Amino acid sequence: MSCAEQPIRVLVVEDDPVAADAHVMYVGRVPGFTAVGKAHTGAEARRTLDRAPVDLLLLDLHLPDVHGLQLARSLRAAGHHTDVIAVTSARDLTVVREGVSLGVVQYVLKPFTFATLRDRLVRYAEFRGAAGEASGQDEVDRALATLRAPGPAALPKGLSGPTLERVTGALRGSDEGLTAAGVAETVGISRITARRYLEHLVDAGRAGRRPLYGQVGRPELVYRWVRESERGR
Repeated sequence: MSCAEQPIRVLVVEDDPVAADAHVMYVGRVPGFTAVGKAHTGAEARRTLDRAPVDLLLLDLHLPDVHGLQLARSLRAAGHHTDVIAVTSARDLTVVREGVSLGVVQYVLKPFTFATLRDRLVRYAEFRGAAGEASGQDEVDRALATLRAPGPAALPKGLSGPTLERVTGALRGSDEGLTAAGVAETVGISRITARRYLEHLVDAGRAGRRPLYGQVGRPELVYRWVRESERGR
């Protein structure tokens, strides 16, 4: 982005104050973007849009006063053409299809890391910056492809996606954290295998670990899921 270009202005719409602060911080860390504010309800988002120009909504779909897609629909009816990146824990593909017609250019599933949001924002900026007349179908396809997320990163050799999901589910379901033995028993895998998956989650920034003292010999490690609001600190 040249110095003459203005940063892309983002309004964070999120009812959880802790998550809203984290998302504002994430946006501010991506070059070419600036968070112009945050709103905790649909009504607050409408008031902000009426007062100041906004290029992109980072929109939680489950707001206390309105569903995010209803908000997007009402904004379109009122003449607002702000693009939307939907932030949601919902995985209903019917909602995804409906969002496409309302200007939702990306979906980010909770919980997500800073790296995930950064990737979506960078891709959005590339798509937004495309200008001029396409020379043909290939160029149109390339422009649209910039919005698509890359395929999932390859797992280390010996790890599988389904087992990783089960390990992740077990860890997320424990407020106090789990040892490798605890995960192994919950998921139905060996302790050594459980430790490999847990260490992979630690390397990815999605889990933390701490020693469990009070035992004879080497202390065992307790693994804990890192909540969304804790990431990127």
